[in-house]
Formats: sequence, C-alpha cells, structure tokens
Amino acid sequence: MKRRTARLRVVAAALVLGGTATIGGAVAVSAAPGRMRHPSAPGAVRQPSATAAVRQPSATDQVMLPKLTDRQLAGQRVIYSYRGLTPPASLIWLIQHGEAAGVIFFSANISSRTQIAGVIQELDQANASKLNPVRAPLLLMTDQEGGLVRRLSGQPYLSEKQIGQSAHPGAQARAAGAGAAANLLGVGMNVNLAPVLDVYRTPGNFIDQYGRSYSSNPRTVSSLSADFITAQQGGGVAATAKHFPGLGAAATKQNTDLGPVTLHLPKSTIRGADELPYKAAISAGVKLVMASWATYPSLATRPAGLSSTIIQGELRQRLGYRGVTITDAMEAGALKAYGTIGHRSLLAARAGMDLLLCSAQRASEGTQALNALESSYRGGQLNQAAFKASVARILALRAGLHS
Repeated sequence: MKRRTARLRVVAAALVLGGTATIGGAVAVSAAPGRMRHPSAPGAVRQPSATAAVRQPSATDQVMLPKLTDRQLAGQRVIYSYRGLTPPASLIWLIQHGEAAGVIFFSANISSRTQIAGVIQELDQANASKLNPVRAPLLLMTDQEGGLVRRLSGQPYLSEKQIGQSAHPGAQARAAGAGAAANLLGVGMNVNLAPVLDVYRTPGNFIDQYGRSYSSNPRTVSSLSADFITAQQGGGVAATAKHFPGLGAAATKQNTDLGPVTLHLPKSTIRGADELPYKAAISAGVKLVMASWATYPSLATRPAGLSSTIIQGELRQRLGYRGVTITDAMEAGALKAYGTIGHRSLLAARAGMDLLLCSAQRASEGTQALNALESSYRGGQLNQAAFKASVARILALRAGLHS
C-alpha cells in the first residue's frame, strides 16, 4: 500500500521512532531522531542514533493521530496469529475495520513462497479497506533468526553461533542481515523478530543449545548484532532486538514458553553484560525491542515485560530507547500466575509495552487482548495520553515500512 495520510506522514517525519511526551493531554512527539523464542514454539532505511541529543518537545511538536475509535486505538497495539494456511474471516474483518496492527507468521502458515505471498496480498487488500482509517502497512512479521530458527525457507542460513565462530564474523553478520531482509521482503513481510542479543553463559544452556547467541562475550554480541541490524534495516525490513534485558543466563531447561523463569543476577551483571548489546542496537537504530518474560529479582518482582521498572526505567530511561516495544508470546507459560490474556494485556500495556504479541495461532487470542485494552482505556485503568503515545510510535513505525 503506497498511500499515506498527511497525518501519518507528519507522525513518521516527527517521530522517526523518536521520543514521545504529553503536553496538555495531547500526544506530543519529539522531532529529534531516535532511532524469540524457543525454536519449537509456535512461533528501511538506516536511521540516526538514539543516543543523539533529544531536545524537549514543544507545542509545535504536537501531532494528531488519525481519527480512531477507542476500539481501533486498542487494535493498533495487537499482533494476531492464526492456524493453518488460510487466515480466518474473523482476522480479515479485524484488519478491514482498523482493529489490527499486524500478523505474525509461523512455519505452519507457510507451504511455499507463492502461497504466503498470496496470503500477504490478501491481508494488504483487507488493510486497504475504506473502513480502515489507518493508511499504513500492516506489521507482517516472523522469526527469521538463521540456523534452526527460520519460519521461511532460505536466508539467513547460518545461526548466530556459527556467525560468531566464523573467520569473518562481521561480514557474515552483515550478510545474514541483508539476506534476511531480501528473503522476507520478497514475500511481503516487513518485520523480523531478530536478532537475538542474549549473551550466553555456559555451552549448551537455553539460548546456546540452538545456536541462538553470537557469543559469551557481550562486546562481540554488541558488534555483530549491530552489524545484522544495520544490514537488515538497510534492506527495508525492521529488526527486533530480543529478549530484553537478556536470557543468556537461563539454564538449559529454563524456557519461558513453558513456565516461569527466574534469573538471579546482580544488577551490575545485568547492566554490564546482558544490557550492553542493547546500547549498540539502539545506536544502530533498531526499530523494535522485545522484552523477556523471565523475572530478574535484582531489578523487579514481575517478569520483564510486565515491569515498568524494567521497560520504562532500564530500557527507556537508562538506555534511552525511543522505539517500539513488543512482548514475547502473550500465552507463554511464564505468565501462568498472571491470569487471563486480558489481564496480562492490561499489565503489559501498563508496564510500557507498545505491541502485544498474540502468537497462540488463534485469532481469538488477539481479540481477547483487544477487548481488554479497549475496556481498560475507556475505564481509566490505562493512562490515555500514554496509550496514544504508544499508538503514535507504532503508526510511525508502520508508515516507514514497505508493504
């Protein structure tokens, strides 16, 4: 879809994934630039550094979102999934009516490149409906890390571990990023839930056993992930740094998809090792950051993606990240103590997560999140100015992507 409303152009130009603030209750956007998972689970343009100085927003920075109902506002924060090769009519309806931010694809959704390209064309057509006030591409994403974690056949062929151990790791990381972009863009996808920035601690642990970490050295992970991000986003596909603040210390069986995971690490270690690659990713202009569902007692009492201390404090305030945040799978076993998808959605949004990843391969899961966000927004359980700021970040991201 090539059309853009003037409003979305303003949002994209002003944000470039920059910072947001509220002025007089309206969403204001800083004009200064800022810039998954277990392999068995269901589941652009280079921009300036986010570490550059960001001036304080003024009244002239205020932008207007498209005219959206409360339900459409809520829908801009939900990523849906579905089972099988054909998206259900219910998901098409949601997209047509402006109640979806995007869709995540898994291997079970793909039988061939021609088939998934046809599905994506159908979704793009639904997104172009006159009933949808948002004139920006859907976020169409998958996990294409390389190695064992590839939902679509083709590049990148090497795992992060293989890249880290290669003779020319920087060149290989750049090749992997460029290859991922070309591969995904070739079928119409515009977001990759990669690279993994986890710094593994011991051989064979949770993140290393599938070759999903570049290195046990935080500086190596920093350098290679930045190379991947720069190349992929230069090829027109948004990158996602994951899993903040880091799963590199998780033991072999500590899988957040299956159950709660607690990582007893000193705050100094988390900041000095696990979070270090995110500084490089932010400087490289990474467009999304995915939060971990592990709990880090030295930082907070809740899983990272449900903790404002971690998302707003560590990621946004300490590291200066201004882009879009996205949860890991909302149905993850790590969240079993936090109730329904609806309740989890409220907690995640309150913590500062922009996008909710409903990846159980049921469109109804996304609808549960949508219903909870809408009712919480209307009822005042979620700050409306912060809610609109999240939507502004998401729409700016969407407006700048290929369709």
